[in-house]
Amino acid sequence: MTGEPAPGAAGLHADPRTRGIVLLTGATGYVGGRLLTALEERGERVRCLARRPEVLASRVRASTSIVGGDVSDPATLGTALANVHTAFYMVHSMDAHGEFARRDREAAAGFGSVAKAAGVRRIIYLGGLGRGPGLSEHLASRQDVGRVLAESGVPTIELRASIVIGSGSLSFEMVRALVERLPVMVTPRWVGTRAQPIAIEDVIAYLVAALDATAEVAGVFEIGGADVVSYCEIMREYARQRGLRRWLIPVPVLTPRLSSRWLRLITPLHAAVGRALIDGVRNETVVADDRARRQFRVHPIGFAEAIARALRNEDRAFAETRWCDALGDRPAGVPAPSGTRIVDSRSVEVACGPEQAFGPIRRIGGDAGWYFGNGLWRIRGWLDMLIGGPGLRRGRRDPEALRVGDALDFWRVEAFESPGVLRLAAEMRLPGRAWLQFEVEPTAAGARIRQTAIFDPLGLAGLLYWYALYPIHRLIFAGMLRGIAGAAVQPSIAPRAPLQQPRTNETEGHS
Repeated sequence: MTGEPAPGAAGLHADPRTRGIVLLTGATGYVGGRLLTALEERGERVRCLARRPEVLASRVRASTSIVGGDVSDPATLGTALANVHTAFYMVHSMDAHGEFARRDREAAAGFGSVAKAAGVRRIIYLGGLGRGPGLSEHLASRQDVGRVLAESGVPTIELRASIVIGSGSLSFEMVRALVERLPVMVTPRWVGTRAQPIAIEDVIAYLVAALDATAEVAGVFEIGGADVVSYCEIMREYARQRGLRRWLIPVPVLTPRLSSRWLRLITPLHAAVGRALIDGVRNETVVADDRARRQFRVHPIGFAEAIARALRNEDRAFAETRWCDALGDRPAGVPAPSGTRIVDSRSVEVACGPEQAFGPIRRIGGDAGWYFGNGLWRIRGWLDMLIGGPGLRRGRRDPEALRVGDALDFWRVEAFESPGVLRLAAEMRLPGRAWLQFEVEPTAAGARIRQTAIFDPLGLAGLLYWYALYPIHRLIFAGMLRGIAGAAVQPSIAPRAPLQQPRTNETEGHS
């Protein structure tokens, strides 16, 4: 089975009950967060090192402990590394400025020194694949960190990975943003660079297998997926799976530096991160030594399946997450997530309980209408029918009751929990996919109603559709929330009657 070590691959200390404590650094990062879940599910005794323990506290299970500290400050590491059997070092910089390479080496040296003094039996580090004198500064730094950790005297397993494909990974987000937004791409030479992309699930499988390896296993192991492909092939496969037609026109004059500046305009990646990614893609990241596959008995999937899995997992994770948490309600200083989905979220507080507040939401659509601009909704329904969509003619099965799977005008009920959540998936004809979610939660004064519209645009046409209709969307969504709030506090008022103007909080962004 892909991503799973074969029977017999476990080592001397495979039983979590006898292994001892496993320290995880970088648990708030992309790979580290996935690894945390895998370790917890195995029943490992996990201890996380975090600069801000309060950020991590809500993400861990009760069995996982959190210790405050910073790998760049050895004085804070003693408590974290005490009685630790294996330490995962999952920290690296993506800063394009300053002496990041020196800082990373110093942090690794300090961590290794304290780990040696504490009697840590093994360090596992995830580095970057690539070889030769022409390595980018970031890839060279990643490999220097592995060397410094190994020189600490603690047996170290360094896994050097090619680009990681998974929902939310930087490499995948870069490819997705380029393909989604550019029908015609003028491609530089680096799109022909060969890589061996690996699915995030397989990266985690390798890390867990390294944890189970016998005591004598140490050194550098190269990991990649089943296929060797170019970045151009990755982009074409993503476009194929998304149903997008894309033209790639190669030109010889775009250097990685020029490409990184172009990337700043097109993709949602932070400028420094984008520059670091582009700087590294000039280097081939192909596995030349397959000892990792033989040692850890992981059987990686191909890049096409990895892309398909990333898209599936993204849909599931996005549906299971409260979309508003990613935007308007996030703490100050926490950046919005990058990506291509557009999120319009707004909320209002009403002076009634959650049950009463959820009543108008439960009755939405059909004969009750949409609480604002019903004429505009009817026009949208007629236009949808003209182009082969269902329009508003389906109405709803019952004026009061809803259940998952019900048709509701040109929506479909995807989730329903009274009096908490109603999520509708759009079935009208669109250049993309859309959802509309309502949530109700109790407050000290009554209840808060949150309305969130999500649009996953399909290519440039989808973006043009959203922004061309944005003024109308803004008018309708704001008016609909006011109408729902008014009907909640005065249930006798019909949805089409003039309503008061409750105070709303709203956000829009990309997720």
